[in-house]
This record gives sequence, structure tokens and C-alpha cells, in this order.
Amino acid sequence: MNIYTKTGDKGRTSLLNGTRVAKNHIRIESYGTIDELNAHIALVESMIKNETLKKELLEIETNLFLIQAHLAVDPQKECTLNLPDIEKIDAGDLEKNIDRMNAELPPIKSFILLGETPLAAHCHIARCVCRRAERRLITLSNKSAVPPEIAAYINRLSDYLFVLARYSNKLLIW
Repeated sequence: MNIYTKTGDKGRTSLLNGTRVAKNHIRIESYGTIDELNAHIALVESMIKNETLKKELLEIETNLFLIQAHLAVDPQKECTLNLPDIEKIDAGDLEKNIDRMNAELPPIKSFILLGETPLAAHCHIARCVCRRAERRLITLSNKSAVPPEIAAYINRLSDYLFVLARYSNKLLIW
């Protein structure tokens, strides 16, 4: 099997259930930005030694793959693929992890510089990409239904990444 198909050479691609769309379609932009986010999170995960955080980040990566799959389906057309249930993605899990890390951090009293350590800087890059993914999802939701679990998860994930940046500084430099 070749990795290349040549079917996208003219600027169009297929969704999982066969619909052809332009490569700059908001649906492609949405799940493409989440793919970019996942790559940044994988980089962060590769830099972390703490096993609890590594496990959390691997779960996040898995959830983002699931989100991408759901976004890569044309909701106006039947999908015969057996996609995992999107309702398994729970922003509440992120909230628990945020609260656990935040409990060990001092209160924020001023703006935070983003680059105290390379790991924290990468967390902030991931957070910024996450916010862009959220903006793309809002644009998509204005044209097509987006499961509310996805929007809530991506919104909470940016908060998680912010706290993770602060927490990683604690682990590395305090």
C-alpha cells in the first residue's frame, strides 16, 4: 500500500464517510488543528518524567484522536464506521487533574512569563494551539453540529495545559 494516493493533488480530500471537501474546509481546519495540538502534546509528554502526568497526557492524546475521528465525518451523510462513543470523553477528568496540580501551586499574583523552562514553553505552545482549535470548532459549529463534549473538552484542555506549564516548572525548578 502506498502512503500517497494522488487524490488530493487538486486541493480536495475525503472525509471518513467519503464526502469530498476542499482541504481548507473548516472541518479539515478543525481536525487538522487538533492533530497539530496532539503533536505538541506528544512532545510535552516525551519531555515529562512524572508517570502520573505521562499517563494523563497519553489519555489526552487518545481522546484527541477520537475527537479527530468524529470531526472527520460528514454529519449529513451516513457513516458505516464503528467510531468509539464520543460521550466517553469527559472534561471532568481534566478538571480533577487541574485541581490536583493547582492545589500544589502558589496563587497567581501577576502575569506569568511563558518560558521559565523549555517544558513549560512547550506546554504554552500547546495551549495556544488548543485555543486556536477551539476557535476553529466554534466556526465549524456555526455551520454544522459539533458534539458539546468536544467543545467542553477542548476548552478545559487549554486550562489543563496552562496549569501543567506552571506545575512542570514546580517539578523542575522548585
